[in-house]
Amino acid sequence: MAHELKKILYVEDEADIQAVATIALEAVGGYQIKICSSGDEAISTAAAFAPDLFLLDVMMPGMDGPTTLSKLREIPSLKDIPAIFMTAKVQSNEVEQFKQIGALDVIPKPFDPMTLAERIKIIWENNSA
Repeated sequence: MAHELKKILYVEDEADIQAVATIALEAVGGYQIKICSSGDEAISTAAAFAPDLFLLDVMMPGMDGPTTLSKLREIPSLKDIPAIFMTAKVQSNEVEQFKQIGALDVIPKPFDPMTLAERIKIIWENNSA
């Protein structure tokens, strides 16, 4: 992961959270964001977007974040894309489970829009070394 983080595929089912995160990541962070409202949408659009990072909500109707990640990893061009999960319920044993399935880290919700981009950048850089 030596390259710079530029493109984030963000999977989140709540429109208000999508809006806040988009502002936080595009306006504050300068990232290019592709928002998907469901795991199915992410799976159908991710390869064409070619993201550097997956940012996935854990709790979503239909397909949850961990399931979405495992399906995205079945797509050859996406199998090595790192992921960060976002969840309202963060318990240390869950964080470990998420890391075991390939997450770099877990960001608790609600998040601070002013520090979200910086937090993602720090996670990215800590895992690029």
